[in-house]
Amino acid sequence: MSWLDRILGNDHQRATDEYTGRESASERAARKRREGHHGGGAQQAARAGQAWEDRDRNQDRAGRWYRAAR
Repeated sequence: MSWLDRILGNDHQRATDEYTGRESASERAARKRREGHHGGGAQQAARAGQAWEDRDRNQDRAGRWYRAAR
């Protein structure tokens, strides 16, 4: 036990007493990290699909993909 523990008391016990029911900083960081993995996947796929559709339509509007023989 260090001299600081003697002055301030047991910080683990104090933390469990004062912050009962609250999320810790490390738990919050882990939750945010997990949430970050779930967000944006569907939007990214939708954007890619829309870009493909736009390219396909522009190609159709430009005309045939081959040149007719003369």
